[in-house]
Amino acid sequence: MSDSQDLEQNKQEYQYTSNGRVALIGLFGGLIWGFIGYIAYLLNFTKYGPALTLDPFTSLVQFKNDVVKQFMGLFALMILSIFIAFGYKWILGRVKTMWISIAFGIALWVLVFYVLQPWLPGLEPVTKLDKNTITTTLCLYALYGLFVGYSISFDLSANDNDRDEKEKADSRQS
Repeated sequence: MSDSQDLEQNKQEYQYTSNGRVALIGLFGGLIWGFIGYIAYLLNFTKYGPALTLDPFTSLVQFKNDVVKQFMGLFALMILSIFIAFGYKWILGRVKTMWISIAFGIALWVLVFYVLQPWLPGLEPVTKLDKNTITTTLCLYALYGLFVGYSISFDLSANDNDRDEKEKADSRQS
């Protein structure tokens, strides 16, 4: 009886630890790649910075300073990225190849620039964007997908390996 309770407790502990790491991966993925996107925006590689995430809500709140708007967008991107990371974990978390992660990032780019474009008032259609903006944002999204996806897949496989080693050690002791 106590063995089954111990195993159940280990599964719950593993689940919480894994979810916490996924949230951190999403948070830091949004921070790192959002900040790099902001630098690309400052250097005029792209027309859009992290404030693009706030575009549906800019009619509600007006920002007097573009820097404040960009950093508020970066914060919103970090929060949104946590949900994206959990989505990746549930859908593609067990896939252990970087190409799927890059494809995930490109799929996010397609989602934002094609599907969500009508609801983002500041975002022009892709046909009207310049080559620098398309190339830069596509690369940023691909790298974001690679960071989040590969980190989550690595974390899940490392946790599985640790759990398997622990179970082998427990079975040897019994």
